[in-house]
This record gives sequence, structure tokens and C-alpha cells, in this order.
Amino acid sequence: MEDRDRVVVSKGHAGVGIAPVLARRGYFEFDLFNVFNKFKSPFGMHLDANKVKGVDLSTGSLGHGLPMAVGLALGAKMQKKSWSTYCILGDGECNEGTNWEAAMSASHYKVTNLITIVDRNNLMIDGRTEEIMALEPFADKWKAFGFIVKEVDGHSFKELSEAIDFAQNEESAPVVIIANTKKGRGIDYMEDNVKWHYGSIDSELKDKAIASIDKMYGK
Repeated sequence: MEDRDRVVVSKGHAGVGIAPVLARRGYFEFDLFNVFNKFKSPFGMHLDANKVKGVDLSTGSLGHGLPMAVGLALGAKMQKKSWSTYCILGDGECNEGTNWEAAMSASHYKVTNLITIVDRNNLMIDGRTEEIMALEPFADKWKAFGFIVKEVDGHSFKELSEAIDFAQNEESAPVVIIANTKKGRGIDYMEDNVKWHYGSIDSELKDKAIASIDKMYGK
């Protein structure tokens, strides 16, 4: 679909969650996951656009998602296309200079068909963002680069939806949505624990995770 919206998931480890979504949409069979991240599997921890159907852009080196998203959105704007580009950033990768060069470009060229969402969970692979490379005052940085900032509860579909609706209708400047979240929310042994940026689970931990999520939702 040439005129579909584009979604650039710059926080690459989220590819683990994107792959099953694509499978549910019929892009490939679930049986392929039996060899996930193994030799000759089409799936790795970062999805490869040359191997995984439904993926337009490969991910990997952090900080490149927003520059590519700006390029997509600016290209669409120049061709007078109606589709939008969404870019989902991790807060840890926001210490990469390429993000801020892209933000400067988006603001300068008024790329308002770009909607940026930052998963602000305050953790990155090496520890807490404010200890590894402080980002605060985070919202003010985006404002200084010419963005309109919306801060929301990233676990609230209502708040996210309202912020996206606002961004879709804003024509004066690009919008960034800072989605305040808690890493591992709903799984008691994972919540706000940097270990689970890259941790893996066995069958026993899987059962504990499901039980914890059920408890959160009152099941």
C-alpha cells in the first residue's frame, strides 16, 4: 500500500514484539518463530528488512530511526502525499547526536506529517539514563529544537490517542509525544529493573509473568 502510514520503531529491541504482530496480520507463519534468533532464521533481535516481510527499514544502530523518519516524512510532504510517519524512540538513544540533527531538520522544514513518540522509561542497557548520560530537562530540549511537546502517561491508551489526534492536526510545527512509562510494567519482578532491558525468561518465569499481568488486570 503506497499511501499507508509508516511506523519507524527506532528502539530496535522492540522488534521482538513487532514480529508476532506482523505474523498475526498474516505476513508469515507463526511456525517460523520456532527458530527465532537462531542460525539461518530470518528473525534476529533486530528485524532485517531484507528478510522479514512487512518491515520497510532495518534497525540496529541506535539514533538512526528519527533521521530516516524525517526523510520519509519530508519526501511525502514534497510529493504532496497524505500519509504520516510515526517514529518511536527509546529515551536511551536520545543521547545520540543524529537524533538532534534530525530534530533540527524536522523543525526547520516544518515536517508536521512526522509524529515522534519517545518511550521515557528512564532506563537504558547500561543503567538509568540520568546516570549514564543525563537527558533532563528533556522536554525543554525538544522545545528548544522547535517541537511542540506533549507529555502523557505512556500506559494510557486514552492519553496517547488524544496526543496523536493533536499531532495529526497540528500544522505549525512537528510534535513530539513524551510517553512516561515504567519498563516491565505489570510484571512484578521486571518493573523498573534494568536487567530486563536484555533479559530472557524460561517457562517458569513466563508463568510468573502471566500471573502478574493477570493480577494487575484483576483476573
